[in-house]
Amino acid sequence: MATFGQVLSEIQDVDLRRQREGVSDPVRRRYIQALHDLTGRNVIVYYSAFLQRPGAENYNNIIINDEDKHGFMAAFAGLDFAKGLDLVLHSPGGDVAATESIVDYLRSKFQTDIRSIVPQISMSGGTIIALAAREIVMGLHSNLGPIDPQFGHSPAIAILKEFERARADIIADPKLALLWQPILQRYEPTLLSRADHAIRWTQDIGRKLLGEGMFKDDADPAAKASAVVDFLTSHDLHRAHGRHLHRAELRDRGLVIVDLEDDDQLQEAVLSVHHACMLTMGNYNAVKLIENHNGIAHMKVIGTVAMPIQLPSPPAAPAPAPAPSPATPTRIPFMQRLKLAWQLLTMRNLPTVK
Repeated sequence: MATFGQVLSEIQDVDLRRQREGVSDPVRRRYIQALHDLTGRNVIVYYSAFLQRPGAENYNNIIINDEDKHGFMAAFAGLDFAKGLDLVLHSPGGDVAATESIVDYLRSKFQTDIRSIVPQISMSGGTIIALAAREIVMGLHSNLGPIDPQFGHSPAIAILKEFERARADIIADPKLALLWQPILQRYEPTLLSRADHAIRWTQDIGRKLLGEGMFKDDADPAAKASAVVDFLTSHDLHRAHGRHLHRAELRDRGLVIVDLEDDDQLQEAVLSVHHACMLTMGNYNAVKLIENHNGIAHMKVIGTVAMPIQLPSPPAAPAPAPAPSPATPTRIPFMQRLKLAWQLLTMRNLPTVK
């Protein structure tokens, strides 16, 4: 496995002129190609810079959105779809409609011959994309997340439960309406129905993906898919949308999880790709990368920023020798000065005063 530091060293070994042209590209592409050579399958990486650029100003760029479809269209060019797909995922999630559109597009090209590989994190909508696979490869350090839909920073399920609690409190004691009024006034009139539809929509997507893919050969794929989706959308169980779900818990709930550590060669190849992609996200002003093993890439870059490079310190230049200080005039005794003056006058044959 090429570690993060080793990949960085490779990038730094290329001359400075090529660094300005994007020196990490050939290094990253070599590792993606190596993963393809190992598995014999198509490889596409789908990476977001959500860890490197978490600010609100980058939110619309780092999340899953409809623009990402262009990236997949480019990455599908020239692929042999009969070889299946290894999709390497690193995403915080995003728009439900865009997520559904992307998984439908993936299925239209590869049917269910998709393997999701999660080297580190694939949350929310990223988890939904992972569910499109027949199996999910995860390491000890890998995480998926709940798929409960959000409205801003509020879970849709929590909004419904808050209204249910308010209704129950007010029915039990009408005077409590005064306490609930400022809370309920924050919500738009149609929010309840939109929250309910969002929950049902997300659940339908998850059930369809699992029932037609990962669980299609089970005795009762619909029931198993519903159980897994109910777990993934349960706000009561997870408490927070950002909770990190580890592979042991996901496997216990019925998902087909493959341990990355079971295959040393695969682990080395996957983590090398991950480190190279993470360096790309950090060294460019990049917010999104979609790239296949043939080097066809769609990279969204915002602004222009110089690539930070860690170069060895140049040898220190020798300190300049201190400039010699002007000599201090030597003080000559008065009588000696008179004698010198007399000698000069005599030598020049000048008139003197006696």
